[in-house]
Amino acid sequence: MSSILEVRGLRAAYGATRVLQGLDLDIADGEIVALLGANGAGKTTTLRALCQAMVTTEGSISLVGQRIDGRSTEQIAKLGVGHVPDGRGTFLGLTAEENLRLGAYARPSRIGADADMERIYGYFPRLKERRAQQAGTLSGGEQQMLAIGRALMGKPRLLLLDEPSFGLAPLIVKDIFAIMRRINQEEQVSILLVEQNAKLALDLSDRAYLLETGRIVLSGPSDDIRRDDAVRRAYLGE
Repeated sequence: MSSILEVRGLRAAYGATRVLQGLDLDIADGEIVALLGANGAGKTTTLRALCQAMVTTEGSISLVGQRIDGRSTEQIAKLGVGHVPDGRGTFLGLTAEENLRLGAYARPSRIGADADMERIYGYFPRLKERRAQQAGTLSGGEQQMLAIGRALMGKPRLLLLDEPSFGLAPLIVKDIFAIMRRINQEEQVSILLVEQNAKLALDLSDRAYLLETGRIVLSGPSDDIRRDDAVRRAYLGE
């Protein structure tokens, strides 16, 4: 299986404060990969570094064999990387549909945007019901659906998800994760998932990396990571 993302020696810093200490990671085309770790381990920074957003980086990042490190965040989006940040990044004063249309801004062409809108509504029927509603009045789960839908409007090949379950009721989380599996299977969108709930992440993903203080300390198939004694104690509560 060919790689969609190859990262080698990735370092990232906020000013003089270095957070990532030289990461190597790979994502195959159509694969779901989880990035696990405690708060402050560098998970969110990793996603920002891949988008070249808010951090300075060293090392190489290649998307389908093309170097993207050093490019602008907008250029990276146009090349096929969608990012759902922590906090969702929803434009609260705009309607749900206006938020979705903004997601198409990075596309090389707007042709097919209306059809893609209906495709997103097929995944998230609740958004269609609330298409004219201000995003700031949506529930937390609806805002998370909207953030994912907006990223999908850019037709990404790789989707970066940062803590999609945060603050949501378990039933809503179950629905969202089931939809992410559908999107992965039906559209072959690769996913890099940052998720504090390790059990959820390992259930969804094919492979996983464990990040500690800016370094990858463990990687492998999700089933193998789940059986690791240290992971079971520290992240699965077993």
